[in-house]
Amino acid sequence: MDWSHYRFVSIWELPAPPGAVYGILERAEDYPRWWPQVREAALVNDTTGTTRIRSFLPYDLVMTVRERRRDPGAGIIEATLSGDLDGWIRWTVTAHGGGSRVVYEQEVDVRRPLMRLLAVPGRPVFRANHALMMRAGRRGLAARLAAV
Repeated sequence: MDWSHYRFVSIWELPAPPGAVYGILERAEDYPRWWPQVREAALVNDTTGTTRIRSFLPYDLVMTVRERRRDPGAGIIEATLSGDLDGWIRWTVTAHGGGSRVVYEQEVDVRRPLMRLLAVPGRPVFRANHALMMRAGRRGLAARLAAV
């Protein structure tokens, strides 16, 4: 087992239509406005950007994000990551009840040297750190949707 390899899945149910949710998620440069752990997000061009994230643990992760797929009809946004994390992420937004279900998937290899060194003993802490970040992201997105 590669202790520096992670696969995450988070499911968020939100009381907003899929189009509204997708519209916010596709503007990654605005994530710092509603997701506290996304400290910076900047566009490089139409399909590439950079991001810096920091959750509970005292370290930043910096990545280049490259769009791989953007399909509003299917509710899918996919991107590749390179930098402190290498891999991919995918948002899938679908109708659910009177609102939306958002599925966030991420499969990455950690490249940051200290995190690789601490891969075995730190794994439960790194997973908890990610869970806290995702919980805050869901709350932030719900608040952003309520304000629109």
